Amino acid sequence: MAAATLVVSLVMSGLTFWTVNTIQQDARIHDTRFGSDLGLLLAANATPFIAEDDLSGLARFSSRFFLSTSSVRYLIYADRDGNIFFGIPYSQAEVQNSLTIKRQIQLPDDYAENSELPFIRQHDTPNGEVTDVFVPLRQENKYLGVLAVGINPNPTIVASSNLTRDVTISVFITIWAMVILGNVFNALMITRPIKELLVGVRNIAAKNFKQRIDLPLRGELGELIASFNFMAERLEKYEEQNIEELTAEKAKLETLVTTIADGAVLIDTNMKIILVNPTARRLFDWKENAIGENILHHLPSELTIKLTKPLYQIIANKNESESEVQTHEHSLTIGNSEHLIPQDEFRITIAQPVERTVRVLLRRVVDSERENIKGIAMTIQDITREVELNEAKSQFISNVSHELRTPLFNIKSFIETLFEYGEDLTEEQKREFLATANHETDRLSRLVNDVLDLSRLESSKTYKLGEVDLTQPIEQTLRTYQLNAKDKGIRIEREIAPNLPTVLGHYDLLLQVLTNLVGNSLKFTHAGGKVTIRAYPVEPDTVIPTQPQQVRVEVIDTGIGISPEDKEAIFERFFRVENRVHTLEGTGLGLSIVRNIIEKHNSQVHLTSEVGKGTTFWFDLPIYDKSLDHNLVRATEKQDSKP
Repeated sequence: MAAATLVVSLVMSGLTFWTVNTIQQDARIHDTRFGSDLGLLLAANATPFIAEDDLSGLARFSSRFFLSTSSVRYLIYADRDGNIFFGIPYSQAEVQNSLTIKRQIQLPDDYAENSELPFIRQHDTPNGEVTDVFVPLRQENKYLGVLAVGINPNPTIVASSNLTRDVTISVFITIWAMVILGNVFNALMITRPIKELLVGVRNIAAKNFKQRIDLPLRGELGELIASFNFMAERLEKYEEQNIEELTAEKAKLETLVTTIADGAVLIDTNMKIILVNPTARRLFDWKENAIGENILHHLPSELTIKLTKPLYQIIANKNESESEVQTHEHSLTIGNSEHLIPQDEFRITIAQPVERTVRVLLRRVVDSERENIKGIAMTIQDITREVELNEAKSQFISNVSHELRTPLFNIKSFIETLFEYGEDLTEEQKREFLATANHETDRLSRLVNDVLDLSRLESSKTYKLGEVDLTQPIEQTLRTYQLNAKDKGIRIEREIAPNLPTVLGHYDLLLQVLTNLVGNSLKFTHAGGKVTIRAYPVEPDTVIPTQPQQVRVEVIDTGIGISPEDKEAIFERFFRVENRVHTLEGTGLGLSIVRNIIEKHNSQVHLTSEVGKGTTFWFDLPIYDKSLDHNLVRATEKQDSKP
């Protein structure tokens, strides 16, 4: 509207000024013609007076003519040199002397003395535009001077032009004043409410239901604003109800995610982390809040390399049908609109924060129509223990298979030889073959016994503890390994304190502990080394006041020692240090059996070792107290069995 008004007003003003200018141009042409005719008339009548040098007659004639019309502004007569000798309202001084100032007329550059036509021009003055007429005065082809006549413009035309111009400017200003006032009114009464409504609708679309419009308007706009405020109020109430329900559901979900043992991370389609539970934070050592940040910037490098491509493929909605066919699982529902679709599974070993093996499951979160991807659910399972046990079991099965195969093959070979060639063998050869078969049978028995012992110890079976003289199992162990130690060139000794008190224990179990520990020491001690069994009461000042006095048993060797990284796992089932020193004997169960037996005695086994210098295993046993009835069954707590 403002633009249209501007165009119309400019066109009308332009037409008006064009009309005024045209009228003024016509007036100038009229003034030019009038001035030319008037100048020729005055020159014709004044030339005789000037030729006769009759200034009085020239003055009378000029005065009468000047006073008889208002169209003439001035009359000036100048001689051929341009000196003014008479003029109205100018006249020559009556007394001529040396102090008299001569005045000359400034003729235009284009004025020609020999021209028969007057020279005419217009110029502006403070009193309006004046037409100047310069007429050459000639008498009988003799140039006498020049007559300058000033013609006033037509006052009627000037007044009309000025009035038209003033009216046009006033109308233009009035129109624009009305336009401005109209715009102000429109902005206050129409545009502002519409803008407020537009802002309010945008806020409502952005779920800002607290938006209200407070404008004191009536009429249709007022009803529209009131309806908008009512709608916003209803939406705010609905939102509060929905928020309470969603908050409760979210709290349930977060509680569920927090309590699950596996790590859980939920990310959106921009790889931003939405939700993460404490287990995932612990597995990835996320000490800072990673919510809202790119998950690829926070995962360990091994996982980042492995998961970057699958994650982007899932976001790009690739391999969906293939993943569903491979998994053959039902999708899980979250709420009423989102579903989990099974995806890929990865097993990765990470080095930070600690070395562990994890299983990562990626599932696509889609909407209820299963068309749009809403995010990715990542499940992280720590399967380090499972992997270690699988490796240990594989190693154990391999060892047992080897241990079984070798003695069985030897037994079968010697028995077949005796069966087929017994008549051809000497008695000495037959006894040698039978002795070998008997030795291999013992090997089989030890292997089976180790497995059975460990299974029995890890069960809930209880043992009756009684008085045990440690000298007897120590002596029996020395006798058992004396020949073996002699064959290997190893000295085996005992250091038993005099008057060693008896202890509370189980004889057979303690004998097995000493047998396993001494056997291990002999296995990892080179020729020329020494294995020592030491038993002595613990000094009173080292005893915990709440515990009875104890006897300490130590098995000391000068063998190869145990590296620090193996000390933590040395007592685990199926763990075999001999894997590192390239020996094949043993099942990896000996020290695990030792630990379980000592725990059945309510104690713990310890070790100190230095690579290349030797190892010491030691444990404490309580001294037998005759005042107590130790014939009762001592049931120990069932240990947490490993799968």
